[in-house]
Amino acid sequence: MKDVVIIGAGITGLTTAHHLKKQGVNFCILEKSDRVGGVINSVIEKGFNYEEGPNSGVVANVEVLRLFDDLKGDCEIEIANEHVKKRYILKNGTWEALPSGLMAAIKTPLFTLKDKFRILGEPFRSPGKIPNESLAGLVKRRLGKSFLDYAIDPFILGVYAGDPNRLITRFALPKLYNLEQKYGSFIGGTIKKKFEPKTEEQKSVTRNVFSVKGGLVTLIEALKTKVSEENIYLGVSNIQVKPVRQHFLISYINKAGLPVEIESKKVITTVAAYNLDNILPFIAPEVMSKITNLYYAPTIEVILGFNKWTGMKLDAFGGLIPFKENRDILGVLFMSALFNGRAPKDGALFSIFMGGVRKPEICELPIEQLEELIKKEICQVMRTDEFQPDLFKIIRHYWAIPQYEADTEDRLLAVELIEKNYPGLIIGGNLRNGIGMADRILQAKILAEAAI
Repeated sequence: MKDVVIIGAGITGLTTAHHLKKQGVNFCILEKSDRVGGVINSVIEKGFNYEEGPNSGVVANVEVLRLFDDLKGDCEIEIANEHVKKRYILKNGTWEALPSGLMAAIKTPLFTLKDKFRILGEPFRSPGKIPNESLAGLVKRRLGKSFLDYAIDPFILGVYAGDPNRLITRFALPKLYNLEQKYGSFIGGTIKKKFEPKTEEQKSVTRNVFSVKGGLVTLIEALKTKVSEENIYLGVSNIQVKPVRQHFLISYINKAGLPVEIESKKVITTVAAYNLDNILPFIAPEVMSKITNLYYAPTIEVILGFNKWTGMKLDAFGGLIPFKENRDILGVLFMSALFNGRAPKDGALFSIFMGGVRKPEICELPIEQLEELIKKEICQVMRTDEFQPDLFKIIRHYWAIPQYEADTEDRLLAVELIEKNYPGLIIGGNLRNGIGMADRILQAKILAEAAI
C-alpha cells in the first residue's frame, strides 16, 4: 500500500519524490532501468569529464535554486564562466557573435539592413491573433526573415534540434509568446519586465547557464540519497496501472522476475509519451494516440576531447549553425570553456550535435561515415588543421527531444481529459510543460503538490 506511486526515475520523477518525502508522504518510484537519472549521466574518462545526455540547464525559475538549497552539502550548483557568455552563429563559414542588445543587433552582419529597420520598429507592431502560430511565422512577422534564419533558427536547433516552421510558439517558447500577448512586443515587454517589482528570490533567477560540480550525475545521486534507495524499485518491467474503485492497482515484474502488485491512491507518470499506452492500457486508443503520436527528434551527440587544443580561441558558450548554412552538424558546445575541470590544462572538451528534425537520416549513418563527417566539419568550423582527438565518443539518441508542434493542443486536451476521468492519475514528463532542466524541476514541484 502506497499513497503515491511515481513511474520513472529521471530528473522529474526523482525531484517529485524529493518533494513528497519532505511532506512525509508514503511513496515509491518504479524504474525500468537498473539506474536512476534517465538520460542524465556523467562520465570521467582519460582526464575528461563529459555528459552522455543533457549538458547543462538554465536558472530559469526559483524552483531550481530552491532544489539546490535543499541539496546543499550533497551537490553544488556550478554557474558557467562569465567570460564565455556570448554565443557564436556561423554565417558564410565565419563565426559571428549573436547580438545581446538592440545596438549590437543594429551593427551585426547577421541581419539584413531591411530587417534591422524591422527590429527598430518591432515595439510598434500589433500583437498576433493566431493562437497556434508557428515560431517561424511569429518571428518573420515581427523581426524579419534574416532574424529567423540567423538568430531563432540556430537557437531552436540548439534547444529542440527542431524546425521553427513546425514548432508552435505558445507551447515551445511560451515566454516569448507571452511577451507579445501581454506587453505588445518583444522589446517593449523585455524593458517593462525589468521595471516590474520582484522579490529577492525572484531577482536571483538570473537565467545563467548551470551545471553541477562533478557533473550532472552528482545532482541525480544527491536526489537519490534524499529520496532513499529503499523507495526506488529498479529494473522492473511490464508496469501496468489499473483503476479499481477509489484507488489504483499497479502491477509489475520485479528485478527477480516475480510479479508484484501495489495499491495506491495516486499515480504520477513521468515517462516519455511513447511509453504511456502500455502503462495505461485502460485508456481508449483514440484518446491515448493523441499523446503517443508526439514526435521525438533523433540526435547524435559527439564527445571530442583534446589534451592540447590548437584551434580557434574558445571564448564563448559555443557555436550554433543555422540550417541555411547547409552543414552536417547543428552546433558545438565548448564544454571546457563553460565549466572548469572538464578537460586537462591547455586541452578542450566539445559536445557536437547532429541529426534533428530536418536531418534525421544522419542518425542512421555507420560510425566510419560519421567520423569522416565530424572530422571535416570540425576542421573547417573550428579552424584546426589537426584532427587527432584524445577522446572520441559517438552517442545516438533515437528518441531525444519532444517537438511541441501542431498536435500539442490535442495532446494537452487528452491529458486533461484522462486526469479528469481518473482522479488521482497525474500525467507528467516532457510531453508537457517544457523540455529544459528548469522546466522538469518546476513541473516536479507542481506534480507533487497535485498529489498532496
